[in-house]
Amino acid sequence: MVTSWCRGKHLSPDNECMNQLEALKQYTTVVADTGDFRQIEAFQPTDATTNPSLILKAVQKPEYRSLLIDTVAQYRGRALDEITDRLLVRFGCEILSLIPGRVSTEVDARLSFDTEATYTRAERLIALYQAQGIHIDRVLIKVAATWEGIQAASRLEQRGIHTNLTLLFSFCQAVACGQARVQLISPFVGRIYDWYKKSAGAAWVEAEHAGANDPGVQSVTQIFNYYKKQGIATEVMGASFRNIGQITALAGCDLLTISPDLLAQLNESKSPLARALDAQAAQSLDLPRVNYDEAGFRFALNQDAMGTEKLAEGIRAFCADAGKLDQMLLAA
Repeated sequence: MVTSWCRGKHLSPDNECMNQLEALKQYTTVVADTGDFRQIEAFQPTDATTNPSLILKAVQKPEYRSLLIDTVAQYRGRALDEITDRLLVRFGCEILSLIPGRVSTEVDARLSFDTEATYTRAERLIALYQAQGIHIDRVLIKVAATWEGIQAASRLEQRGIHTNLTLLFSFCQAVACGQARVQLISPFVGRIYDWYKKSAGAAWVEAEHAGANDPGVQSVTQIFNYYKKQGIATEVMGASFRNIGQITALAGCDLLTISPDLLAQLNESKSPLARALDAQAAQSLDLPRVNYDEAGFRFALNQDAMGTEKLAEGIRAFCADAGKLDQMLLAA
């Protein structure tokens, strides 16, 4: 049989060169980052993630407005937070009908500093999914990676409810999540990049901070290597990308959650893509074990200006969008 070579891969004549999305899927689980579930199917991701901002954006589109109206009509008279959770689960179920893996659904960001309320709200989300026949292992509960959120996630994991710790910007957040044995973390590549670019101002040279030199890419690489070196089972999922260069520089990360626009760019690109992160290579690195108690965590986060500012900013933004979603539900 005649064969041909394409980017180092031995292919049959029926195969064309892989695009970057196909190549990325060799090294990394690809996750769709959207509430617009009609866009998901074309890219065949394994998992999907949502957040308050994405759900708010989706329900403002005519094709999704009926989900909001139907949910309000069915549960009118119930508490607003329950109706919100039912809407989130409605979106999650629609997404799960299109993917083989898991969906991430977020606890109200206004509970980010309340361990007990976060835990209780997460339990309700899981109960609502189970009432729709969804297995517990197909849902990740997203929780902000505050100290309180991490403690709630630890308790949820002990109950068999798996979590995705989001709004993660600082190494100390990743360490604490690993100690809590959470299922997955979502370090925000693009928002870290944004902070350093804004901080540098006119001194920022884009070419000097691209690819592996991108500060967001460097943060995820540090966390990935530390987890693999220390045998920490928590999955690392890079998130919040600004360009496909950040994505390709993290090929080999456990998972990457990517917006439909960037998935489309990867799908259209035939540029070579090689593994960038390697769990086996991390074993040879000198990365000592780190542990944090609450005081140590809070001090370490305080000393990281970027992490402190982006965590607070992210919670504020999600809270604002949750409030806007509340208003839409009340008006429906």
